[in-house]
Amino acid sequence: MWQQRILKLAPRSRGFHLVTAEVLEGMPEIGELDVGLLHLFIQHTSASLAINENADPDVRGDLERHFNVMVPENAPHYEHTLEGPDDMPAHIKTVLIGESLTLPIRDGAPALGTWQGIYLCEHRDRAGGRRVVATLQGER
Repeated sequence: MWQQRILKLAPRSRGFHLVTAEVLEGMPEIGELDVGLLHLFIQHTSASLAINENADPDVRGDLERHFNVMVPENAPHYEHTLEGPDDMPAHIKTVLIGESLTLPIRDGAPALGTWQGIYLCEHRDRAGGRRVVATLQGER
């Protein structure tokens, strides 16, 4: 079985956001599979996808603060500045974190660890909704 669709994630503020439930709601066919893979690819250059802590929101804040120190706005060596001070750092953060994930599917659910969730890492101050191509393959 193969299934593919574009998931439209709601607009979010800058930061790291759990979107596991939103992704699973958008791909209900996952529940029909015994084994498979879910590939997620974000179609943007200023947001990324990651797997990380799903329980303590402090982790999300700490990640945002760390990346803002590691990749600051208004660095004097940036040449790409026409789209605002958050744009070039957003591109760098996306390169560092990545634009895709592949999750194993087992018994009708992603085989995530107990404390793992899917993150939308939003690197712009005022971004719109984000599009994620979700490709599911597997068997019953």
